[in-house]
Amino acid sequence: MTAPLIQRLLMMADAPDVGARLLAEDPAAVVAVAIGEVASRTLLYLGPEAPIDVQFEVDVPAAGQVTYLLTVGPDGPRTRPGRLGDPWVYIRYDLAALVRDVFGPSGPWTGTGRDVTMKDEPGPVEYKPDDPWLVRRDEATRAVHQVLQACEPYRGSLTALALQFGSDKWGGHWYTPHYEQHLGRFCDQRVSVLEIGIGGYHEPDAGGASLRMWKHYFPRGMVYGLDVYDKSVLDEPRLVTLRGDQADPAFLIDLARRYGPFDIVIDDGSHVSSHVITAFNALFPYVRPGGVYVIEDLHTSYWPEWGGNGTDLTDPATSVGFLKTLVDGLHHRDRIRDHPYRPSYLDQHVTGLHMYHNLAIVDKGRNTEQANATWRPRQDPMSDLPAPHRATEK
Repeated sequence: MTAPLIQRLLMMADAPDVGARLLAEDPAAVVAVAIGEVASRTLLYLGPEAPIDVQFEVDVPAAGQVTYLLTVGPDGPRTRPGRLGDPWVYIRYDLAALVRDVFGPSGPWTGTGRDVTMKDEPGPVEYKPDDPWLVRRDEATRAVHQVLQACEPYRGSLTALALQFGSDKWGGHWYTPHYEQHLGRFCDQRVSVLEIGIGGYHEPDAGGASLRMWKHYFPRGMVYGLDVYDKSVLDEPRLVTLRGDQADPAFLIDLARRYGPFDIVIDDGSHVSSHVITAFNALFPYVRPGGVYVIEDLHTSYWPEWGGNGTDLTDPATSVGFLKTLVDGLHHRDRIRDHPYRPSYLDQHVTGLHMYHNLAIVDKGRNTEQANATWRPRQDPMSDLPAPHRATEK
């Protein structure tokens, strides 16, 4: 098994024999990866206003127990192996249940393999609102809620994630409702997502807001970001940045062979029409059947300085003009031709197009629906009718 550990855990999390499969893995490494994922998700939820230590105790069949600490608070999460003598919160898991909860799909079993215990009162406590022990207990209660939510797949809206991480897919644009309509079905699946364009231009640690949004919207997904600048400092588990030019088809094909196939490709890159078309032609063959290819910011298709054309609206060298050719390809069986025609790859594999303001979503599959019956007239059916029955211009 040469795939990185986190990818193997994503693959085995919903397998009925997950416990048996985990026997081949280093339990300490598995726990470290799982708690790291939990820590990243705690950022999505409100937590305590002061640091609280949460002790994870993970039971490993025939190998004892692995302990790990997760500290949550206003400065963000911190993880480390080990044990505290007197933590505020204990969360005890079976190793298979931990992997299933964190990396598996949501379901009725989620959370059924864990025990949660909070620190007992040290003795009789006078219940005053400002009692230090009770104040800390309230903080610990919030920490439990935050961490337990983070142990399970994210169930909130994409718009909320866009606001959380500062993605312009809501606010700068209004894409997230359309994305949820078309991509919501992937949320519990082991998807592979490629987004072209990371943001932040030449600043190495700037950008990545949308990549983080996708990472949490697809809690079982691998997310890849492509940019012409080196953004590797943004890498984190399940989020990998790649450097290259979307205008280079040979590079894109090599990238797709190494990291694909993809379930979702999103072009939020240069927005230059020729680059958009080059990337689509190179990457669409590496989208899985049932997947989607998205092109954002189509307004540049009408701007000459971006390779667009604001006067010839059918120009196939522009992004929107190219998309219009896909509509004709979708109906290639019904078109009238005076010469033999061999359907193109796009004719045969584009199964749907959804257009919104500045946004296009292209469905991938097999375009095999039969044409209208051959006996149906292909010419104007009104041409043979007497003149009174024919439409005339006024």
